[in-house]
Formats: sequence, structure tokens, C-alpha cells
Amino acid sequence: MYCTAVCPYCIRAEQLLQRKGITEIEKIRVDLQPELRVAMVEKTGRRTVPQIFIDGQHIGGYDDLAALDQAGELNTLLAN
Repeated sequence: MYCTAVCPYCIRAEQLLQRKGITEIEKIRVDLQPELRVAMVEKTGRRTVPQIFIDGQHIGGYDDLAALDQAGELNTLLAN
């Protein structure tokens, strides 16, 4: 997950994933290493954080993650 330390949506995304039983989240801090933000934009086409990947698949931001959860599709992605 591309994130920053103070982003409330990053924190929400982490909390949602933890509620789903995910204990290890690889955090790529773009606030500490600005060059990683450039890489994030190139990979995702988006400038905002968080940008979430599950098993290499780009999910999007927090709203996208929450929508997957509400649709019942997040559990399937996390089970793989």
C-alpha cells in the first residue's frame, strides 16, 4: 500500500484490512521517499494515497477498497 503517515484514508484502509485478518501490510511511504510517489503515479495513474495492491493487483484507494468490501468481493480477493 502506498501511503503517508498522516493520511486518514490510509489509516482507514489499514484498519479495514486488519478487521479482515490481514496482519502484514507492506507500506510504501511516499512522504519519506518522494521518488516513490513518482513510481506510484506511473503504476496507477493516480496521485493520491492510499493506493492499494492485493497480490499485485491494483485495487485503488480507500473508497475502492470499501466498495469491494460492501459488494462482498474483498473477502474473495484476500482469500487467494
